[in-house]
Amino acid sequence: MINYYQTQAGRGVPDFDEAPLERQRAGADYIASPALQRAINLAIFLGQPLLLTGEPGTGKTELARHLAQRLSPDGALDHFYTFNTKTTSTAQDLFYRYDSLRHFQYAQNRAEPLSDAEVEARFVQYQALGKAIKSGKRGIVLIDEIDKAPRDFPNDILDVMTELSFEVPELGLVGKQRVRTLPENRPIVIMTSNSEKALPDAFLRRCVFFHIEFPGTDQLQRILSAKGSAFSPTELQKIVAHFQQVRAACKRKKPATAELLQWTMALEQLHRSGELPIDQLDNAQGAAHDALIGSYSLLVKDKEDLKQIRKTR
Repeated sequence: MINYYQTQAGRGVPDFDEAPLERQRAGADYIASPALQRAINLAIFLGQPLLLTGEPGTGKTELARHLAQRLSPDGALDHFYTFNTKTTSTAQDLFYRYDSLRHFQYAQNRAEPLSDAEVEARFVQYQALGKAIKSGKRGIVLIDEIDKAPRDFPNDILDVMTELSFEVPELGLVGKQRVRTLPENRPIVIMTSNSEKALPDAFLRRCVFFHIEFPGTDQLQRILSAKGSAFSPTELQKIVAHFQQVRAACKRKKPATAELLQWTMALEQLHRSGELPIDQLDNAQGAAHDALIGSYSLLVKDKEDLKQIRKTR
């Protein structure tokens, strides 16, 4: 089976290695669990979309960016394409958009009809999956928050993704004259869902599914270290413990990994300035206490939660 984490662009076929990502690539800024690595490898090997669920802020989108960086030799994101799903999204929107009104208005002022090349250049805008298929190179396509789309959207796109081609009727690209790519350039498709509504069974059967659990204490400390935190391991342990206390106290909207990362960056600034030394994090008094309470605006995003936490601090 292809092990994406041990091969350049995922094209080799070495022995499958279940070691954590940080042991395979020093300095990696995204730590994937062995189970998540297996799901990624399966999705690539089978050519199926990887569907990720989990709390907002647990790294679903970040994973797609990380894979795109690994795919590119220089770490650039040249072949990373994002589609932000909306409640009005259609299958066509994932591939291209055609401005029919502007085309009609433009054509009224011309005696000669436009060529297909002119129509494409002026009025057809390729979107995430369309760009990936047209690029001629293997890329990462992130379809973010697919559960926001109309119910028919997931099923409508499956056949087209399997065939690695799509039609642009406005350019006469139908039937055999479709936009295509080669099997070796198949886009790696990552889909995320916040589970706001159920996805169709037919769609789920054709995806590799993985649920990202909220990280435990050790995992959170490793994530902070991987992101280049200036704090020592002991200080990170104290920060994570305090964060978990705040998270446990939040009943309406619990802070996620993304909020922890932002809060830790703020704590670094407060620590350097002397406003909130880390050794006073759990027993802050006076100005340090005010700074701590102020920093909670990065963690607590509900007024009732914030009111309750202020009472306990």
